[in-house]
Amino acid sequence: MADLSTQVVEVVGAKTAALLKSEFEIELVEDLLRHYPRRYEQRGALTDLGNLEIGDHVTVQAQVKSFKNLKNAKGGTRQEVVISDGSGSLTLMFFNQHWREKDLVAGRQGLFAGQVSVFNNKRQLTHPEYELLDDAADVNPDDYAEAFLPVYPATKKLQTWTIERSIDLALTALGKVEDPLPADIRKTEGLIDLDVALHAIHKPTSLEQLEASRLRLKWDEALALQVVLAKQRNEEDSWPAISRTEKPDGLLAAFDARLPFTLTQGQSEVAKTISAEMAAGHPMHRLLQGEVGSGKTVVAVRAMLTVVDSGGQAALLAPTEVLAAQHYRAITNLLGPLAERGKLGAHDEGTGVTLLTGSMTTAARRQALLDITSGQAGIVIGTHALLEDRVDFFDLGLVVIDEQHRFGVEQRATLVGKAGSDRRPHVLVMTATPIPRTVAMTAFGALDISTLSELPAGRSPITSHVVLSAEKPSHLARVWERIVEEVRAGHQAYVVVPRIASQEDKDLKPGQRQAIALEDLAPQLIEGPLAGVRVGIMHGQMPGPDKDEVMQRFANGPAHKDGIDVLISTTVIEVGVDVANATTMVIMDADRFGISQLHQLRGRVGRGSAPGLCLLVTEAPAFSPARERLAAVASTNDGFELAALDLEQRREGDVLGRNQSGMRSSLKLVSILRDESILEQARIAAVDIVNKDPDLDSNPALARAVQSLIDQARAEFVKKS
Repeated sequence: MADLSTQVVEVVGAKTAALLKSEFEIELVEDLLRHYPRRYEQRGALTDLGNLEIGDHVTVQAQVKSFKNLKNAKGGTRQEVVISDGSGSLTLMFFNQHWREKDLVAGRQGLFAGQVSVFNNKRQLTHPEYELLDDAADVNPDDYAEAFLPVYPATKKLQTWTIERSIDLALTALGKVEDPLPADIRKTEGLIDLDVALHAIHKPTSLEQLEASRLRLKWDEALALQVVLAKQRNEEDSWPAISRTEKPDGLLAAFDARLPFTLTQGQSEVAKTISAEMAAGHPMHRLLQGEVGSGKTVVAVRAMLTVVDSGGQAALLAPTEVLAAQHYRAITNLLGPLAERGKLGAHDEGTGVTLLTGSMTTAARRQALLDITSGQAGIVIGTHALLEDRVDFFDLGLVVIDEQHRFGVEQRATLVGKAGSDRRPHVLVMTATPIPRTVAMTAFGALDISTLSELPAGRSPITSHVVLSAEKPSHLARVWERIVEEVRAGHQAYVVVPRIASQEDKDLKPGQRQAIALEDLAPQLIEGPLAGVRVGIMHGQMPGPDKDEVMQRFANGPAHKDGIDVLISTTVIEVGVDVANATTMVIMDADRFGISQLHQLRGRVGRGSAPGLCLLVTEAPAFSPARERLAAVASTNDGFELAALDLEQRREGDVLGRNQSGMRSSLKLVSILRDESILEQARIAAVDIVNKDPDLDSNPALARAVQSLIDQARAEFVKKS
């Protein structure tokens, strides 16, 4: 007898086991039995040979009349078997399966199932399934025709029928199964036992039985995942953290007093929550998500100043140098004299703000590292450079991670670890990419979630239009005229292109042209319709100082002698870039971008008092999915509505991104978009289980399932390292 931990080679043999390992990393019987069918087929209605239609899936009851073993002209053999039921005849066709002559002997009765095709004016079934009938055989033809046939994820080397035979062997050999799902959960949720579910998912006898098995196995996945997250949160909560509170009449109070606007209700509520959590004796772990321009940065700055008030430091990790530099400028501007500690005329309660990126000069980098180590810098802003070993904080009390989806959990852990081996800092992660609640719960299960949905007062609406450049060339000409008009009115504009260079794209579909490149479009615009305005160029391959210079000139605006009126850029300006005077954005080949990315890009305009305009230029054909996607973006500014649409159009595995990559691969049946109730109930159950039994000593089967999931995550991380 076998159990779920038995090596699959002991059940299926060395040759098949090697294929299962190489094609699907299947090593254990449990791996094999959790390789679920991707769909089911039925053999088709029982019919007589006189009424067959080409293309039908049918089952016929007939007698073998003849068997011929023939050679093919190009090598190999074919087997032609003629069967008849008295009303007509039909040919069964096999290739290189001469051994079937032992089964299909003239005179034998059987049930034969397959799809009807035609060859040389003869109807045939190619490689049909069949069940031979003895006189004493107790086979109901109708049941045989209606049975569910599993179709498995397969490869060229490992076909679905080989997988099915292997699973049959495993199910036959399977002995007692230890159930990882606690009995009280099975009873409360009305779930069948694991061994019943594993048989039923592969060999269902009814739709009801299939649904019952799927529900049970979804719970296995959901509970294991939620227990992993609950254990992670439990471990993090057990670490000590220094209580961080604001100082009366301190830096935070001075900052609030000089703010030129009032916080929204949402900002105030989130700020109170963060303040209370950072005052506690264990680390805060909070995800702050909000619409583009909803004011997340101000909330984060207030949290940083609370930590500085208590004598600690705050570090903000940004995914790009452009965004890090933008944060540095925005935060120093918000703080004003409060950010000039040690300088003449600085505020008494001020602090130092330091920027650390990979492209800084040696001297600047040395000074930044000194400010961080000495504590002179209360607020540290940087890119991946913050993760390097040489970065040593004086007292790291808060880690803020912007655009969380750009980082993995391992990078977050590296920065968190810089607080010291005896304690943990508070953690605030931010994203402007709206995430539906169930997705956030699964992707960031160890984090509490806050959402900012309202925009601050004074923010201007953004109007979006689709411009059909191929169908209506005059409309594209009007786009450039509109940009010139905006510049003459004292405003600025972005032109976004999908790529830097015009190298050959080997992944083009038939009839699809190369994407517009910055190095091609920029000269055309500078020498043509935008000849009268000051144009700047920026892309991700430029040196950091060059990018900073371009962004600074663009931020200076038209009033400055070196200012830039129109910035032609790749998506390097996608997140965080904040120039209030920019009112217009033109996105070329907009159909090459995803919904969330278009929404992010669009959020760069309309950040001041003047209305924003976003023009989505495309050559995508009418009624295509790309055109429908652009129409959806143009129709609403609601990021959460667009996020839901985006998730419908993407593979679900993409939703979680890098931060739970290994765990993502374990969700074979559970849909984080559709199985909200299961995930919710599993999370509640997981928290209760972990609180009562953190090491899962009382449920070794669940402990093994959880460990397997953790091992998958580690293996996935190693593969991507």
